[in-house]
Amino acid sequence: MTRLAAATTGWTLLLRTFLRRDRWQLLWWSVGLAVLYVSQAVSVDGLYTSQADFDRAAALMEGNTAFIAMAGPARALNTTGGQVMWQAGAFGAVAIGLMAMLLVGRHTRAEEEKGREELVRATAVGRCASLVAAGATTLLAVVLAGLLTGAGLVAYGLPVADSVAAGIGLGLCGAFFAGTALVAAQLSATTRGTYGIAGGVIGLAYGLRAVGDVGSPALSMLSPIGWYQAMRPYSGLRWWPALLLVVGALLAVTLAVALFLRRDLGGGVLAARPGPATARPALRSCFALAWRLQRGSVLAWSGGMLLGGLAYGSIGDDAGDLVGDSALTEDIFGAAAGDLVDGFFAVSMVMLALIATGFALSSMGRPRGQEDDGLAELALSAGVSRLRWLGGQVAVCVLGTVLVVAAAGVGLAAGYAMVTGDLGAFARLSLPMLAMIAPVLVTVGVSLLLLGVAPRAQSGSWLVLGFGVVVLMFGEVFRLPGWLRGLSPYDHLALAPAEPFRVLPFAVLLGVALALSLVGAFAFSRRDIR
Repeated sequence: MTRLAAATTGWTLLLRTFLRRDRWQLLWWSVGLAVLYVSQAVSVDGLYTSQADFDRAAALMEGNTAFIAMAGPARALNTTGGQVMWQAGAFGAVAIGLMAMLLVGRHTRAEEEKGREELVRATAVGRCASLVAAGATTLLAVVLAGLLTGAGLVAYGLPVADSVAAGIGLGLCGAFFAGTALVAAQLSATTRGTYGIAGGVIGLAYGLRAVGDVGSPALSMLSPIGWYQAMRPYSGLRWWPALLLVVGALLAVTLAVALFLRRDLGGGVLAARPGPATARPALRSCFALAWRLQRGSVLAWSGGMLLGGLAYGSIGDDAGDLVGDSALTEDIFGAAAGDLVDGFFAVSMVMLALIATGFALSSMGRPRGQEDDGLAELALSAGVSRLRWLGGQVAVCVLGTVLVVAAAGVGLAAGYAMVTGDLGAFARLSLPMLAMIAPVLVTVGVSLLLLGVAPRAQSGSWLVLGFGVVVLMFGEVFRLPGWLRGLSPYDHLALAPAEPFRVLPFAVLLGVALALSLVGAFAFSRRDIR
């Protein structure tokens, strides 16, 4: 016990420091996850006003393989609770896994890579203090997310025991992925490598669950997401799968500690390979370097959006039956009953564009990250102008955004064509999807403007995305006034194919995006590099 106490000396002080640094991040992640679940309940109850609507939609969903692969096994889909768990369970598990991964990486490997961990260890703290504090911070974060989610579902009026189980299972999923992220931080010598390994584990868990739910149930039981869904909230609750998550998390943390104790500070169990002494000619430009650093993210997002588009498109002409025929449905999808199919796909395009904005904002955050890490200063010291360096970053962001949005459009059209045999869907669905690039670029412009004017507030650009989600999902439910909805860049384009495409709003949005970007670039060229 004495040796353990010595090794963890000072961990509570570091824990308070980490919590102070991350307090807003933890709050917004947790609230966002709770809203993800509760919003599904609000949406479902608004769409299906009778049990007949529920039964008809459930029958369509249960027979759609793409839906099952995307969301999970179809259980009790003719109830609000069953729909909530089905629509939010898998995505909530992935989201809390990403939160845990980012927290662990930030407080472990990133601290070592930047040299701050060495400074901390030079003081009177134990060798394991940072590791314990990072784990405790992440554990508190996933517990908070689980508590808010369960409380939100209970407050909405869903069964208490099942709602509590949904929240506890979500938190345990986060604890499991936190453990695997801690292992990844010991294996890799870089933050990028840590995120790559931890993100790969999350992707593998989702893939095993998807394949298992479609045709090989045994594979689902190899996935922590499958364990979470096997708890079956709202569809015959059982608690024993939660033990699998607890045991898995404890084993992962134990392995992480064992690996931590046998490696050197700054190093990883897997030795990093030295790179070439000189760069290839293709890398000797700002754009090429930025593309090299972001190409993995661009390809991963493009693949994910392609699959997401396929899932939406595979609904085909059943979309009208799927969304029901309530007054709220007609308000949301903005069409008469005969046009509900086109209205459904028009709204689906906005949803896909909102998801693609996540890539765009993360890509536009790269320059600030390089500035914080001192890499921007190194590049600028080599005779590269500020605008040229920033231009390469912005060009990759814009190109990546176009590819990600286009992939979503191709997937949407391909999914629809495979189900209906209508090859004309490629023009009818994929081209309107490309128009969604305009509002996404407006959000990018806001991010670039903040980078130039108030770099520490650049993360505030995510509020534009959040507001767009609120307007799309709750604009009609809460009857938001038109002027307020108009503040969302995603609310101005015509809802093609339900409505004819209009050039003027598209051109205005592009003009706004360009103006914001130019002002941001000018401000960046005039301010100090930090």
